Amino acid sequence: MGRGRARLKTSGWTCAVSERRRDRCWPQGTDSSRHRAHLGVGVEGVCLTDFCKPPPPGGAETMAPQGSRAPLEFGGPLGAAALMLLLPATMFHLLLVARSGPARLLGLPPHLPAPAALWSPGALLLWLTWLGLQAAFYLLPARKMAEGQELKDQSRLRYPINGFQALVLTALLVGLGVSAGLPLGMLTEMLLPLAWVATLTAFIFSLLLYLKALMAPASALAPGGNSGNPVYDFFLGRELNPRFGSFDCKYFCELRPGLIGWVLINLALLVQEAELRGSPSLAMWLVNGFQLLYVGDALWHEEAVLTTMDITHDGFGFMLAFGDLAWVPFTYSLQAQFLLYHPQPLELPTASVICLVNAVGYYIFRGANSQKNTFRKNPSDPSVAGVSHLLPYFYLLYFTALLVHREARDEQQCLQKYGLAWREYCRRVPYRIVPYIY
Repeated sequence: MGRGRARLKTSGWTCAVSERRRDRCWPQGTDSSRHRAHLGVGVEGVCLTDFCKPPPPGGAETMAPQGSRAPLEFGGPLGAAALMLLLPATMFHLLLVARSGPARLLGLPPHLPAPAALWSPGALLLWLTWLGLQAAFYLLPARKMAEGQELKDQSRLRYPINGFQALVLTALLVGLGVSAGLPLGMLTEMLLPLAWVATLTAFIFSLLLYLKALMAPASALAPGGNSGNPVYDFFLGRELNPRFGSFDCKYFCELRPGLIGWVLINLALLVQEAELRGSPSLAMWLVNGFQLLYVGDALWHEEAVLTTMDITHDGFGFMLAFGDLAWVPFTYSLQAQFLLYHPQPLELPTASVICLVNAVGYYIFRGANSQKNTFRKNPSDPSVAGVSHLLPYFYLLYFTALLVHREARDEQQCLQKYGLAWREYCRRVPYRIVPYIY
């Protein structure tokens, strides 16, 4: 490799670069396909592999050479197979222990349900109705149509931004139903069969998506879900953006049925607690309020999901289908489930502190996610640049220098005044201003 050369393609010329010098250049168009690119250890800022050719546009995920395969994740096919069994088993374990007396996370549930308790035609009908309702809301006119990231074929898909609208419409329908006598609290008794049909839906839906991807063009495939192993590809998802017409399956499942279903389950648990104990507990109110804030925030900023890894990189297979449709609503509601079966007294001062901590956390969460989304869309956006001017930071810089200098003067004066006693003090207190730093 010490004498290896790399071809550097510049505007109008192709150059052979060694670790010491540019050896030679020839005009573009010269037949140089037989020259392979090697990376010389002395070449700085040049990263070349295989044959040199300009990268296609469309972002980092589309810059891999045609036909290359991404490294396998999640432990490869064996890991994917294990996760397809472990994730549903974990979900059902959590559902069972949350309602048990001991409620031990690491212990087995006291009673395992009979197979008949997992299957209910009513639960299946309710689940399909829920999916159909959210699909209908998805197809309603949107307040905005947003473009996704550029794809391998340099096109951009369009997405309706109406998730918050779906949340509001769902709330109105549920409110009307409850006022008309809908027994919303009974939903808590159907969590196990609902989780079962959601898991079956995820498996069947993933199979249909896998078969659909067999007929998809290469440009529509995901970077990581095309290993050639059917188990692994079924789990990770072969097609990046599977669509039926304008209906984007992955985008629909990402935020709609699962997240809004999570809020509905929480509300049903609150209603059930009110029926059992006369009124919901303060802890139940806080759980419902905080988690509704999270879901509402996600749907209000729905456009930001278009720059996340789920949309831009991962295919739509069992991993995302199960996570979106089953894992999110039935495990994210565990706090409310636990409170229904294990009431926790909460005093107002403690609740106030919890609200303050949640507000600070939400402020950090929203700010960080907004910055990430802005940077992903436009890394040059001035709102996410680094420090561009020192002037606003003069006060900070001035006082930092002033205090460090003043501390050094105090050090000398104290040493002169107290002598050995000061040295002993410094031995016991070694840090001058910031512990473990300075």
